[in-house]
Amino acid sequence: MTFNSINEKFIFYNLPIFLFILLPFFLITGPFLSDLSISIISLLFLTYCLKKKSFSYFKNKYFYLFLVFWGYLILNSLINNFNLASFKISFFYFRYGIFIIAIIAFLETDDKFIKYFFYCIFSCFTILIIDGFFQYFTVGFKGGSRISSFFGEEKILGSYVSRLWPIFFGLSIFFLKKKDKFFFILILIFILSEILIFLSGERIAFFYVNLSAIFVILFTKKLKKIRLVILISSLFLIVIISYLNPAAKNRMVDQTIKQMNLVNNEEEIYTFSKQHTHHYITAYRMFLDNKVIGVGVKNFRNFCNDSKYSASRLSCSSHPHNTYIQILAETGIIGFLFLIFIFIYFCAYVIKHAFYKFKGKDFFTDFEICILSGILIYIWPFAPTGNVFNNWLNIIMILYLPFLTWSRKLIKT
Repeated sequence: MTFNSINEKFIFYNLPIFLFILLPFFLITGPFLSDLSISIISLLFLTYCLKKKSFSYFKNKYFYLFLVFWGYLILNSLINNFNLASFKISFFYFRYGIFIIAIIAFLETDDKFIKYFFYCIFSCFTILIIDGFFQYFTVGFKGGSRISSFFGEEKILGSYVSRLWPIFFGLSIFFLKKKDKFFFILILIFILSEILIFLSGERIAFFYVNLSAIFVILFTKKLKKIRLVILISSLFLIVIISYLNPAAKNRMVDQTIKQMNLVNNEEEIYTFSKQHTHHYITAYRMFLDNKVIGVGVKNFRNFCNDSKYSASRLSCSSHPHNTYIQILAETGIIGFLFLIFIFIYFCAYVIKHAFYKFKGKDFFTDFEICILSGILIYIWPFAPTGNVFNNWLNIIMILYLPFLTWSRKLIKT
C-alpha cells in the first residue's frame, strides 16, 4: 500500500490498524463496536482500492470462492421465503471477505502492529482472569450462578476465552522465547484462563479449548511439551476445584450426563441434550422438504413451529445449534457443499502435515498449527454451536484467516 500524504496514510492505514488492534477489547463489549470496527475497516480499504484503482489484493482464489458463496446467499434470500432480515444478513456478509483481504494487505505493508494486537489480547485475558476469579470467590456457583465477568447476563465468557485462546497462544510463542521472564507469566495466564473457562460453566467452550489443545499437542514440534504442561496443570487444578465446589462439577459433568440421558434406563440417548436432538430433527425435516436451497438464510426460527417440521415443543429456537445442520436446513445442498469443501480442504492439509511429520519434516510451522487449531473450533462438526450468521462469532472466526496467509508468505520470503 502506498500513500501520497500523512492524512491519507492516517485515514486508510493508521485508523484501520488502530481499530483492528482494539478488536479483542471491542468483542468484550458485545457485537456492536466490533462489528462497527470491521465495517469501517472494510469500507476504508475498499475506498482506498477504488481511489488507487488497485485491485490486485482481490485476485485470490479463496476470495473468488467467498464471492460465489456470498452471491449464493443473496440469491437464496431473494428467491427463498424472502424477508428483509434475511436479505440484510446475506448482503452485508460481504464485509467479512473485504476485512480479511484488508488485514492481509496491512500485514504485507508493515506487520509491526501485530505485537500491539498481541498486547491487547494479553490485557483482555489478564483483566478477565482477575475479574472472573474475583467473581468466583465472591459469588461462585452459589444459587446456580455462573462466572460471566464483564459479559454480564450474556454467559459467553468461556466462549470468548476459548475462541481467542489459540491465537493468543500462537502469538505468544511467536514473539517470546522460553528464556524470557514474561514467558512464565504467560504460562500462568494460560493455565488460569483454561480454569476460567471451566468456571464459566460453558461446557462446549471447555470442550473446544481442549480440542484445540489436543490438535496442538499432536501436530506441533516445539510447543508439544508446553501445551501438554498447561493442559495437565489446568485439568489437575480443575479436579481440585470440582472436589471443593460440587456445584461446578454438577454443572459441567453431572448435568451433561443427565441431559444426554446416559444414566437413565430409557433406550434413547440424546445428542448433547433432548432439546438439541429435537432441534436437529426439526432442521433435518426442513432440509428434506427443501433439499436444494433450504428454507432461507436465518429462516429456521420462522419455520420451526410449523407442525410439518416440529419434532416437539422443544424444537423451536433462533437456530438449530449446529453449523452443519443449520447450513443444510437454511441453504440446502448448495450451501452445504461450500461448508463441506472447507472441511475437506482443512483435513487434506492436516493430513499433508501429518505425512510430512512422518518423514521428519514440517509442512506447517508451530504458529500455523495454533492458528489452525482455532479454525478447527469453527469447523468441527460434532458439537453444539452458535448461529452461523452471528456477527460476534463470525468476527472472531475471520481473525484467524489473515494470520494464516501472513505466516505462509513469511515462510516463502
